[in-house]
Amino acid sequence: MAERYSLLMDILYRISMWIAGLALLIMVAIIPVGIFARYVMNSALSWPEPVAIICMVTFTFIGAAVSYRAGSHIAVSMVTDRLSEPLRKVCFVFADLMLLAISVFILWYSTALCAELWEQPVAEFPLFTAGESYLPLPVGSAITILFIIEKMFFGAQYHRPVVMLGSSS
Repeated sequence: MAERYSLLMDILYRISMWIAGLALLIMVAIIPVGIFARYVMNSALSWPEPVAIICMVTFTFIGAAVSYRAGSHIAVSMVTDRLSEPLRKVCFVFADLMLLAISVFILWYSTALCAELWEQPVAEFPLFTAGESYLPLPVGSAITILFIIEKMFFGAQYHRPVVMLGSSS
C-alpha cells in the first residue's frame, strides 16, 4: 500500500513540478512582452498582467507542494536543532499538523471562492473566468494535503530518486 501510494505521489510530484516550472517560464516570458508593448511600442496590452498573475499563483501554490515533498520548503530550524531527538520529532509532527490544518483551510475557502466567481469574466483576459483563475489555490492545497498524508504515514520522501532529481546533494 505504501509503495503504491508513494508511486502515485511520484507521478503527481513530477506533473506538479512541470506545471510549476511552465508557469514560471510563461510568467518570465510574458512580463517583458507587456513592458515592450507599453514602453517601446507605446501601446499597452491588457492581457500580460492577468496571465502573469495566474502564472504566479500557479507557481506559488503548486510549487509549494513540490518543495514541501522535496524537503526544500523554507524552515527556521534554530530552535529545533537544539532540541533532543524526541522533542524534535514532536515539533516536526506538530508542524505537519499545522500545515495540514492550513492546507485544509485554504482548500475549503478557495474552493468556495472558485465556485462563487466561476461565471465572473476577467475583463482583461476573457478566455478565463475569475473562478478559473483561482483554481491553482484549491489544486495546490489538495496536492499539499496528499504529500502531508504521505509524509505522516510513510515518512519523509526526500530520499526517493524522483524527489532528489536535480538535487546537488
